[in-house]
Amino acid sequence: MLILANRLWSPRSTKPLLKPISCNLTTIASPPQPPPDAAIADLVLKTDSQTLTRTLEKYPVEWTPDLVDRVLKILWNHGPKALQFFKSLDHHLTYAHAASSFDHAVDIAGRLRDYKTLWTLVARMRTRRLGPNPKTFSIITERYVAAGKPDRAIKIFFSMHEHGCVQELNSFNTILDVLCKSKRVEMADNKLFRVFRGRFRADTVSYNIMANGWCLIKRTPKALEVLKEMAKRGLNPTMTTYNILLKGFFRAGQIKEAWGFFLQMKKRKCEIDVVTYTTVVHGFGIAGEVRKARRVFDEMIGEGVLPSVATYNAFIQVLCKKDNVDNAISAFEEMLRKGYMPNSTTYNVLIRGLCHVGRMEKAMEFMERMKDDECEPNVQTYNVVIRYLCDAEEIEKSLNVFEKMRDVNCLPNLDTYNILISAMFVRKKSDDMLVAGKLLIEMVERGFLPRKFTFNRVLDGLFLTGNQDFAKEILRLQSRCGRLPRRLKL
Repeated sequence: MLILANRLWSPRSTKPLLKPISCNLTTIASPPQPPPDAAIADLVLKTDSQTLTRTLEKYPVEWTPDLVDRVLKILWNHGPKALQFFKSLDHHLTYAHAASSFDHAVDIAGRLRDYKTLWTLVARMRTRRLGPNPKTFSIITERYVAAGKPDRAIKIFFSMHEHGCVQELNSFNTILDVLCKSKRVEMADNKLFRVFRGRFRADTVSYNIMANGWCLIKRTPKALEVLKEMAKRGLNPTMTTYNILLKGFFRAGQIKEAWGFFLQMKKRKCEIDVVTYTTVVHGFGIAGEVRKARRVFDEMIGEGVLPSVATYNAFIQVLCKKDNVDNAISAFEEMLRKGYMPNSTTYNVLIRGLCHVGRMEKAMEFMERMKDDECEPNVQTYNVVIRYLCDAEEIEKSLNVFEKMRDVNCLPNLDTYNILISAMFVRKKSDDMLVAGKLLIEMVERGFLPRKFTFNRVLDGLFLTGNQDFAKEILRLQSRCGRLPRRLKL
């Protein structure tokens, strides 16, 4: 365990354990080189911030906005390093950031809740006449809402013109969508939609967003009111409108109403599309009506509507949750035979199903199979496997999977760290507490802010297992993060 603890993925643990042996044999093939974006991301993670600017200046690559954007995406789950990369490259002699790269940096700063950096970037965009644009403000408002600051997000929307970006219908719809998807539809309705729908000339998209907002909180009668109001204002509902309401009925557990609504759509000769059928297949399946889900799946093909990858994903998920995983594998194989290319969601659903029934070896086989389909495991894939290994008290195996993430440039996210830290308390061993402490330090270095509960739990574990010196280091870290309990003083 201590060996694993010392190998935990950290910017400080990047030196190889053994020096490579030089070899001049021409018969030995060189290992495949990683793509430039992955190589650069790895370089950024390993390079000290003080020398990063000089390192990037000398790096033999032609810098383009597309390359920079791809690197920022890879570094997404290491916010501080991503921003260091962006800042260092901002001093490059022959390259200048594009608006898209600024938007990525703004998004990362918002996720870190580093609002000072966020607004500095916005000011710099304006100075360079790169924006900010409506997309930038969409990112900013979404980040403020995610941080529990919806009122501030609304104020930012109304201050867009102060930053040289005029509010118009699309930006109005964006702020509505951000609020509704965070289940704040009542705020969106009372503070924006009812007050300003006339000023911005709300369209079908606006009403669809509001209907979806009510459906997300399972208030389908309110969503139907939106539908009626659309008709009064001379706006014709679209298939998107009907699909939103159909999904809303299923989400609210109103299976009879959903089926009745679907039949009405057919009766009115609506051009029922693959999204409609996918919604019905998934809705029946999650409700435990697997036979009906299969019947609708077969019916859509008979009606000349071809399933999409999303349809297969929904059906496979239903079989994993409500039927059995072997049938899900059969559906997966059928999908391949018919020429569909599975995506990461397909694999993640199937891997989760296998893990849930304890077939971990088979799940790991499917992880390897992903690579054959040019579909690398993502952080969600690894989180599923790590979680189930931890639940089975296979702590060493879970840490090995965590270590493997480094080899494929897949940075862990907040969930990864929370899963592993919680698992360290199962056996209540001193070594496990040390691992929990190192994970906590690493997640803070990567820009994640642990909850007070997590800090206090690790502290208590270290103190109780006799690791007082390490506990004091964690306590100092907790103080810097603003998570210091009132009863403790440094």
